[in-house]
Amino acid sequence: MDTRREAVTGTLGCLFAALGAVTGLLWWSPYGIRALAGSFEDTREWKVLLLGLPVSVVAGVAAALCVFAAVRGRWRHALIAAAILAAVTACGWAFDAWEGAPPVCGPGC
Repeated sequence: MDTRREAVTGTLGCLFAALGAVTGLLWWSPYGIRALAGSFEDTREWKVLLLGLPVSVVAGVAAALCVFAAVRGRWRHALIAAAILAAVTACGWAFDAWEGAPPVCGPGC
């Protein structure tokens, strides 16, 4: 019986992680679509696939696992997932700061 409970818990953890990955992808999609579509003078920013997408997906997974661990009462695991989430978020902000502000587009955009 204990093995079944562990299997259900593991399956729920995987489902939470998958939901977090999808949420991260959906969070990234408006930014990514705008950058890949060539919003300024048809210049496409392919770096969003290398930097923005993985950061968003990993942040979504870390946030989901943090919530999952907190709901289960595993506070140490929740704090570790929160620390990973904070580190990934800091990396995302650093990438944005490194790239600089996007060019200002005129009224035709």
